[in-house]
Amino acid sequence: MALTADVKEELARVEVAKTGVRAAELATVLRFAGGLHIISGRIAIEAELDSPTLVRRVTRDLAELYGVRPDVSVSAAGGVRRGNQYLVRVLEGETLARQTGLLDARRRPVRGLPNRLTTGSRDEVAAVWRGAFLASGSLTDPGRSAALEITCPGNETAMALVGAAGRLGISAKAREVRGVHRVVVRDGEAISAMLQVMGATGTVRNWEELRQRREVRATANRLVNFDDANLRRSAQAAVAACARVERAMELLGDDIPDHLKYAGELRLAHRDASLDELGHHADPPMTKDAVAGRIRRLLAMADKRAADLGVPGTEASLPADLDEV
Repeated sequence: MALTADVKEELARVEVAKTGVRAAELATVLRFAGGLHIISGRIAIEAELDSPTLVRRVTRDLAELYGVRPDVSVSAAGGVRRGNQYLVRVLEGETLARQTGLLDARRRPVRGLPNRLTTGSRDEVAAVWRGAFLASGSLTDPGRSAALEITCPGNETAMALVGAAGRLGISAKAREVRGVHRVVVRDGEAISAMLQVMGATGTVRNWEELRQRREVRATANRLVNFDDANLRRSAQAAVAACARVERAMELLGDDIPDHLKYAGELRLAHRDASLDELGHHADPPMTKDAVAGRIRRLLAMADKRAADLGVPGTEASLPADLDEV
């Protein structure tokens, strides 16, 4: 969760000059962090925030953009909450709700996001994502389960957020888990792009460095495992070949042609060597194909002799605990 807190702290300090962009971010924060309530017959707006920096940003924007000064209360950390929670409340909130798009012209709550937010300029759409992340976003460390995720009030807001991401050229998916709607960006490049678009440039650098280190480590681990597997297969092949050559020499006795006998003796003299290395040990040197061909003919001749005699062939000499190669 430290990574999420770092991103939110950086985003809450992003300087925005355009009024429309500030309004888009604020409206999204109010939509994702709380909602509309009826208190004493009046429409109130409440938003639960988890950062004092974000509280200052929201209260400043409310004052400067709409002339509203909200009440702020603090709930101390406890239970499952690791940090303080801040409740920002506007008791006379109907006018503000209309201005921010939380209410439509008929005083009905807007279920998704106001259309003017998701169809605005690129900066405004980026502000929508920034506001959503500030209100209810999370970012996990790079790796197989890396994700930038937004918890949404409902399916309509989730679909609106997916559409906004599409306008930014970033792929995001909506999903529902146990009745909770979420929008998730999983691809590493897409996560970096979204962080950059939202304004978390410092986090992008740190996240990319961490992602690259983990990718290098994962690649190294895969190569080590690949090399280990190759070494195991090579060792098994050498053990199997030596066992079969010994049985072939026993079956054929003095009837082995000299060139095949030489290849068999070479195999037994250098039990751990590869075929290529056996070729270098030969006098005169041979290619690995030549060595393999001679050993293959030696084994075939011995297996034919075993079949004629009605006795076990060369494969019968393989150790019981060895996978046949």
